[in-house]
Amino acid sequence: MKLYWIKTSKFIKKIFSGYIWDIPNSENKIYLTFDDGPTPEITEWVLEQLKKHQAKATFFCIGKNIKNHPVIFHKIIEEGHAIGNHTHNHLNGWKTPAADYLNNIDLCKSEICNHSTFQNLQSPLFRPPYCKIKKTQSKELLKQGYKIIMWDVLSADFDQSITPEKCLENVLQNVQSGSIIIFHDSVKAFKNLEYTLPKSLEILKQRGFIFEAIQ
Repeated sequence: MKLYWIKTSKFIKKIFSGYIWDIPNSENKIYLTFDDGPTPEITEWVLEQLKKHQAKATFFCIGKNIKNHPVIFHKIIEEGHAIGNHTHNHLNGWKTPAADYLNNIDLCKSEICNHSTFQNLQSPLFRPPYCKIKKTQSKELLKQGYKIIMWDVLSADFDQSITPEKCLENVLQNVQSGSIIIFHDSVKAFKNLEYTLPKSLEILKQRGFIFEAIQ
């Protein structure tokens, strides 16, 4: 049984207005995001696809993956993409005490700072794994200056019960100017991502969309 929504409703965006669900604009800019990397081979493949279409994106990285794969992390930065914090151990905020959750985010932040001098730490980006976060946790992060980035369109590439064609449909039927779209540069998602990402880039570019990183 599916426990997620593909297109975020205006009602949800209004209730959780402290989070960033989309970035409205009149220039057809959209924002591709990739969670859970860096992952050997897969993240590098994603970077190749983005380069083919002169597309910029935002990578929400897991701290332990940055630590284990610093060369790939540096490549993301060198190619002009934005970086976001996705906790150090991919924690579910609903199941984690606030202090432990915030400490885990700090661990990821340390890895980002250890391997990057370009990050604008005045307004760092954060996406909660599983998009599950408690009010107490988010309140403290906002106080620290984080921008909590959610999504407007979920590709559901992580869902191994759907076909690659359905994954592509999830993106193409729901995207609009300002959409923040979630993909995953992970082993689990690659079956769907390998089919969906190249076609999404090609078709959305033909539709006149511009791919930008979140600032």
